[in-house]
Amino acid sequence: MTENLNLDPNLDRPDDFYEALLNTHYGLSEDKSRDLNARLILILANHIGDMDVLKQALNAAVPPPGESSGA
Repeated sequence: MTENLNLDPNLDRPDDFYEALLNTHYGLSEDKSRDLNARLILILANHIGDMDVLKQALNAAVPPPGESSGA
């Protein structure tokens, strides 16, 4: 059975996670930070393991037309 992507708030302590994420990047160069993000994405994608859910996540992450990507 394919599950749907959960976009509702689902973290017990989102501020703690955000702080941990920032701390993980602390002191890294831009390239090393990008590498860390890529590894994290692949680790979490492997944990999810459902291609349909992963495709939903990819689609959800694409910025709407006209919105800056921040890059």
